[in-house]
Amino acid sequence: MGATIRDVARKAGVGLGTVSRVLNNSPLVSQPTRERVLAVIAELRYKPSQIARSFALGRTLTIATIAPFFTRPSVVERLRGIEATLAGSEYNLVVFNVETIERRAASLRDAARRDRSDGVLIISLVPAPDEVAALHESGVPIVMIDALIDTLPSVGIDNTSGGMLATQALIDLGHRRIGFVGDLLDDPLTFQFTSSRDRLAGYQQALTSAGIAPSPAYIEHTVHGRYEARLVAHKLLQVAEPPSAIFAASDTQAMGVLEAARDLGLAVPEQLSVIGFDDIDIAEYLGLSTVRQPLFESGARSVELLMTILSDPVAPVCPKEILSCELVLRATTSAPAS
Repeated sequence: MGATIRDVARKAGVGLGTVSRVLNNSPLVSQPTRERVLAVIAELRYKPSQIARSFALGRTLTIATIAPFFTRPSVVERLRGIEATLAGSEYNLVVFNVETIERRAASLRDAARRDRSDGVLIISLVPAPDEVAALHESGVPIVMIDALIDTLPSVGIDNTSGGMLATQALIDLGHRRIGFVGDLLDDPLTFQFTSSRDRLAGYQQALTSAGIAPSPAYIEHTVHGRYEARLVAHKLLQVAEPPSAIFAASDTQAMGVLEAARDLGLAVPEQLSVIGFDDIDIAEYLGLSTVRQPLFESGARSVELLMTILSDPVAPVCPKEILSCELVLRATTSAPAS
């Protein structure tokens, strides 16, 4: 059995309260006493109970993260940024995986409880107005990631500008028939994600600015996934006058488009240009052109912002931090065949 706080107090010749104050970095302990207690803690290899320490501090020492579909590459990268930044702190990380409407509601309700967490990070999900009000009423600091909310501190990118960037790159290469593959807009759960919808808006704006009328025949929505994107890309590529380029709202969906092109015997980029979004790890390996967004950095920055709020809850905090994204052209895009 390991050493207890009583063992430390007895050997150091101090009371239990003094040991507790040392553990909590209280300024009420003299430096010689602090050093003596710390030496005994090291000698006995005492490890304080996390539950007891949390109780003493009046905090949970836990950061909750609500992550929809947390096996998706983009979510994994954000979680990596969160975990790496929290690793050097006193806080533990708890992740709520959301894959159903019921789980979404329960996670938003349970994570933002003072007895469950000291702060909450929410990835991609956009709370409804009544949910935003409930989050404010909880008193638990909230930081949004990949969803810019006016009344909550948020870290993300301008997805509309990102969609314009990808589409404009294809226009600049000379493409006029440009397709789009993105997430469903009427699914009860994915409708809460604004990124694909905003990238579609950017796609449409870029086409309109270039004098190209967006065609409904070139726009497909489906459940997020490589296989599903492959199916709708088949449909896009077999219309009477198929697109010469396709912008997919994520790299995962772009991979499905590449598979559809292979199925149909279309050479990429000679017969079809493909551009994705995110720049996940496999994108470089595949030579996929894409729009790179700072996934890891957005997770890390959200933790830094939350730590700032926790250290000084009354300090003013910028409600939105918009990170930059950049175009990365690789082997899947070129000028259309003459």
